[in-house]
Amino acid sequence: MTVAPPQVTSEIAEKGVLARAAARRLAFASALQRDAALEAIAAALVARQTEIAEANALDMAVARDMGLGEAMLGRLILTPKSVAALAEDVRHVAALPDPIGQTEDMRTLPNGLQVGRKRVPLGVIGVIYESRPNVTVDIAALCIKSGNAALLRGGKEAQHSNRVLAQVVGDACVAAGLPAGSVQLIRSADRALVREMLEARDVIDLLIPRGGADLHRFAVEHAKVPVVTGGIGVVHIYVDAAANLDQAVPICVNAKVQKPSACNAADTFLVHRAVADRFLPRLADAMQAEDVELRVDQAALKTLGERPNVRRATQDDFGFEFLSLRASVRVVDDLDEALDHIAAHGGHSEAILSEDYSAVMRFLNEVDAAAVFANASTRFNDGGQFGLGAEVAISTTKLHARGPMGLKELTSYKWVVLGQGHIRP
Repeated sequence: MTVAPPQVTSEIAEKGVLARAAARRLAFASALQRDAALEAIAAALVARQTEIAEANALDMAVARDMGLGEAMLGRLILTPKSVAALAEDVRHVAALPDPIGQTEDMRTLPNGLQVGRKRVPLGVIGVIYESRPNVTVDIAALCIKSGNAALLRGGKEAQHSNRVLAQVVGDACVAAGLPAGSVQLIRSADRALVREMLEARDVIDLLIPRGGADLHRFAVEHAKVPVVTGGIGVVHIYVDAAANLDQAVPICVNAKVQKPSACNAADTFLVHRAVADRFLPRLADAMQAEDVELRVDQAALKTLGERPNVRRATQDDFGFEFLSLRASVRVVDDLDEALDHIAAHGGHSEAILSEDYSAVMRFLNEVDAAAVFANASTRFNDGGQFGLGAEVAISTTKLHARGPMGLKELTSYKWVVLGQGHIRP
């Protein structure tokens, strides 16, 4: 008798069944129950800080042995301060208005039918991400609040941190009465599972890749589920002829230095020729104090001369996302040239520094990006800073979400029609 080989069930398929079942229950869990789970998560993060720190130390040691750069190490590390901030972010999410069940645009038609839309969860949110273990908690909090189940696949460089954080989240969910499959982490580091997630139409309703350009390209090429990409892109700050230079210097420094590994950190400074001689030396001095290397075009080099932190730029330095203490500088003749440069290389976070109202309005109207700023650091392009509590990603696509993706971006709607015996003639 021939014996059939044992059926092999992948981790995606196994956990997908649990996620799909959990999503059905989460969609009908009360707001009080979901908020109680979030409060439990926040408390557990603080209570289990030592466990989290020990796991993160293992990841940091492995990452250094692997030779990962400072940008990646900066994304990976968890400190007591950052864990406390994570807990606070979860509480902020809990305090946000519940998006589920909200009725929008309800109206009565001439025939007496009442028609409107009701907010509903998407279902199962799959996220593929690298390095940042805080993403595990951010996504879990937003998914729980919005009634979605989460299926997470972090990078191998953060596997110890992610496993502990996922366990903290899972334990808190169960303690609050939510289903055990509400938030699950794919533990295997097998890269084949990435493609399996991209093709898991029976499991995942929306997939969000958070990582480098290679991951995004792979997701776009192979996805059979809806995908929202984002989190990569070159960030520009244009210093106009009418800029307040006393404000411009600290804004530029903050945008570059406050967290250089972040996707909304400034990469390129475009400086109007009329203020270049006055602004560039001040910018170079301030950046040198922060160990920032400036790669400048010929016009800027002529103004700055030889400085320890200044070198001649190559063409590759423009349109490049540095994610480190480096930035490029280009002198432009006018706003038109700045807009043309941003149109060719930008699309993530773009800022103008100017006191000329017309220039500001034109910049805000004409720049096509996920977020545009006037006289403010691009580092504010963040779900928490925008009052969303947290974010699952910063989308640079235009459908169905753009910019920081918070609670509303993790919901859809269904049409609700109320009649009184209506039939269509």
